[in-house]
Amino acid sequence: MALVVFDIGGTAVKHGYFDNQVLTEQSKFETPTTFEEMKQEMLLVLEKHNDKGVEGVAISSPGAVNVVERRIDGISAVSYLHQFPIFDELEKTFNLPVTIENDANCAGIAEIELGAGKEATNAVFVVLGTGVGGSIFINRDIYKGSHLFGGEFGLMIDPSERSLSSGGTIVKVAGRYQELTGEPTDGKRIFELIETGNKLAIELLDEMYWSIAHALYNLQVSIDPELIIIGGGVSARKEIADEIGTRLSSLLTKHLVPEIMPEIKTCHFSNDANLIGAAMNFIKLTK
Repeated sequence: MALVVFDIGGTAVKHGYFDNQVLTEQSKFETPTTFEEMKQEMLLVLEKHNDKGVEGVAISSPGAVNVVERRIDGISAVSYLHQFPIFDELEKTFNLPVTIENDANCAGIAEIELGAGKEATNAVFVVLGTGVGGSIFINRDIYKGSHLFGGEFGLMIDPSERSLSSGGTIVKVAGRYQELTGEPTDGKRIFELIETGNKLAIELLDEMYWSIAHALYNLQVSIDPELIIIGGGVSARKEIADEIGTRLSSLLTKHLVPEIMPEIKTCHFSNDANLIGAAMNFIKLTK
């Protein structure tokens, strides 16, 4: 199935051509300031593929995508996408069928359909970026929840009411290190410091791992997936799955349920996940 795919972000809109489960011709344009400008930019992309028999447009978007009502609820950095029948408007503009899904959900769909979770029945996908997000898959179907809020793992809180987004990302680790030392630092630098034996960096990263492990413990005993997939920029570090897995295993053992330990993997796709997932979502919904 030949599709043009878009991934709408706060600063840029990525796009590409998807056919036979292969993503090609990727590029991007700056996120427009109005919806009318967005439609025009998208039309220009579609025109480049006029000779390829494009059968539809698949979109990854921020916000709570309400497929039943054919609109995007909630709020995001691209405010003009919300609270109107955007599916209908885009189908009228493109004269093609359009599917839209939340960006974190699209990334999870890519992993479930073609990536790290392609053999799993029940899985949780956790995105560790600037904040924390993700998606839940039960019997290989995405679970969005009663209020389209399934997968908002960053809002999980510990007993001190600190959210996972506050304690579970390398961005926050770097920020805390800089606050304590006055040294400009980013996530890459934190791992470099750890390799030199820097005690503060080791301590702060350990706190991050434990914060994530406690959140995954709660997910495991409530959802009981067989697989947890870690995504986001930090997933490029291959030790991440082992570090989190070791701590999660110790928590499950401590609370007498070691037998429900899930497999933990890092994601297969990275920067292309949203585009690939948008395409696979289109294919799944229009079979």
